[in-house]
Amino acid sequence: MSRLRTFVFIVATGAIFALAAIWILTLPAVVPAAALPPHTSNLANGETMFNIGGCSSCHAVPNDNPEKVDRTRLGGGLALKSPFGVFYAPNISSDARDGIGNWSEANFVTALWKGTSDHGTNLYPAFPYTSYRYMQLDDVRDLFAYLKTLPPVPGRSRRHELSFPSNERRLLGIWKLLFMGEGSFVPDPSKSAQYNRGAYLVNGPGHCAECHSPRNVLGGIIESQRFAGGPSPDGSDWVPNITPVGLQRDDEKWSEKDIASFLDGGMMPSGDFAGGAMADVIRSTSLLSPEDRAAIASYVAALPPRQGPTPPPNKDQDIK
Repeated sequence: MSRLRTFVFIVATGAIFALAAIWILTLPAVVPAAALPPHTSNLANGETMFNIGGCSSCHAVPNDNPEKVDRTRLGGGLALKSPFGVFYAPNISSDARDGIGNWSEANFVTALWKGTSDHGTNLYPAFPYTSYRYMQLDDVRDLFAYLKTLPPVPGRSRRHELSFPSNERRLLGIWKLLFMGEGSFVPDPSKSAQYNRGAYLVNGPGHCAECHSPRNVLGGIIESQRFAGGPSPDGSDWVPNITPVGLQRDDEKWSEKDIASFLDGGMMPSGDFAGGAMADVIRSTSLLSPEDRAAIASYVAALPPRQGPTPPPNKDQDIK
């Protein structure tokens, strides 16, 4: 009995220490205000980050006619369906009560870099902080300054419709340990400045991999198939492979110039035009400078070929 009690005590103690370690490791991380050096905002750069980030695609107040959506009214409300339930894009307007008007700069940096809310809770990765964490600090701060120039929109979005265990935000700390990673964007010294600018825009503020990559059962990107396409988050469509496997098919081949032109006007080499979610993306990328569109094209054209999941026969693989 003495040995049994000792064994039980050791197991119980080990379990307590393990749970305590997990609790500490999964605490929502924050960026303290003291960590932010003096900064002079560049609103023009903030607007560029707003456009490449596609902020209005999710956070603008929805309209039945996409062409009439006011990109500056960021009251949220868009329903984002997923295998885990329905997320509703929050209000990120400058409204002090319902938006982010009362957020500090540190709150905003924390949200984009750490996936932690202004209340110190984990944010759901439907907000693509797994990509935004690669953004340079000045770019994040300029984006925040630009958002504060946009009109306040009253009203909070609906609560997310999630079932257990997806509705437990604390568990997202474990998800972050598994899929968020650490580090920042590092330019490739063997590549051109244009390529590195494109790599930064695509992997950071542009968060292109968030849609163009397949995910595992926990919702994490499958890194070996990054940019290789897959089912859309709501399962209603198919997001295309944008590596050479998808862009250099026999029936349609994309040049670097084609990619840059597509980001400007939405026309594909076939003469067809982007529709659906990609049309919303084009509305934002068309506002970028020609140099930034060319940089994105330079990077995308140089992606290594990766074979992704096979789309169902009835799913169009074109970028629409």
